[in-house]
Amino acid sequence: MSSGSRSDIIFDWNLIGVGSHAYDKPVQLLDETLRDGLQSPSVANPSIEDKRALLELMDQLGIQVADLGLPGAGLRHVRHVTALCQHLRDKRLKIRAAAAGRTLAADITPIIDISQTTGVEIEILTFLGASPIRTYTEGWTLDDMRRLTRDAVRLGVRNDLPVAFVTEDTARAHPEVLGEIFRVAIDEGAHRIIHCDTVGHATPDGVRALFDWTRELLERLGATHVGLDFHGHNDRGLALVNSLAAVEHGCDRLHGTALGLGERVGNTAMDLLLVNLGLMGLYDHDLQKLVPYCELAARATGRPIPHNYPVVGQDAFRTGTGVHAAAILKARLKGGGDLEDRIYSGVPAGSIGKVQVIEVGPMSGASNVIAWLATRGIPANPGLVAEIVRRAKRSSRTLTEDELSTIVQATLAATEA
Repeated sequence: MSSGSRSDIIFDWNLIGVGSHAYDKPVQLLDETLRDGLQSPSVANPSIEDKRALLELMDQLGIQVADLGLPGAGLRHVRHVTALCQHLRDKRLKIRAAAAGRTLAADITPIIDISQTTGVEIEILTFLGASPIRTYTEGWTLDDMRRLTRDAVRLGVRNDLPVAFVTEDTARAHPEVLGEIFRVAIDEGAHRIIHCDTVGHATPDGVRALFDWTRELLERLGATHVGLDFHGHNDRGLALVNSLAAVEHGCDRLHGTALGLGERVGNTAMDLLLVNLGLMGLYDHDLQKLVPYCELAARATGRPIPHNYPVVGQDAFRTGTGVHAAAILKARLKGGGDLEDRIYSGVPAGSIGKVQVIEVGPMSGASNVIAWLATRGIPANPGLVAEIVRRAKRSSRTLTEDELSTIVQATLAATEA
């Protein structure tokens, strides 16, 4: 089946009520794996070699910007960010550099120094807590927040670096406060505003309201040239859907991390952003490097990929259920390809270099066995199929490759005897 005929056999309710996904600006991505992703309390900090390899995979996936770290956190961080900038420069990667820092000269100055040393432009992501619970705890007045914002943005801009102003806990901040500090940041030359849902508080409705309000503010300020980012956390399990809601309401750059790594339960998963934006027609890039990207992130940080993790998990395109296997087998007999890849999958396995896998277990039927035998070039004679089904039904789990091979050898040997 050709992709052009897909609409004949799939009715897409996702498009009902949606006029178009062709927005004024293409969606850009900023990868936070090497900074916010490493703030997870359960990960190991990767070696510089693994960080370089991850940066190359990000580049191959078409991700536009990578946050390389927080140089203000110490000398080790300075060394790593410097080495990554040098790698980006020497390998002539397309991906651009960014680095995070508080609205303090102590955090921003190291970023400036690294940029001047390596000759690589680094986007400064300078952040300030904006919610009342945060300002009350810190003892900040609105004047303090204006001053911190002004001094930080001004320092970066005066050193000829692009500055994005980040408000932490934006989803719980008063619009009056946000309006004041956004105005200061824009007046001082910030080229982007980043809404950070620091504690994963937002719902899609809250994200829509926040971005609608921000776009109206930018219009009033005559600053529609300023870009808008969304940086989501997954405390309520809503980071991905919140990111997609942000795009619908004017966000033109999304942040994420490999496998959703990050503080507490993590950030928006970059890998799932790439897949979903691609399916929505909002990101056009080859995703064949998506699995290596996730596997390297898992290995380098010591966080194994759960078997049921979407798209790149071991079970994402794997079934042991009879009715599913029967449908996949029928699709395969009708030509396979896109038909086989879509019959029981919302994500085409081939789009990330994977294939549909049919296993044999207690929920399986003859179709599972026939498909399993066919992929190994073994004739599916009725006696062999029946014996494998019988043994599978007696099992409490999916049979392994070795177990199935043993059954095949024993059954064929008994038949020949």
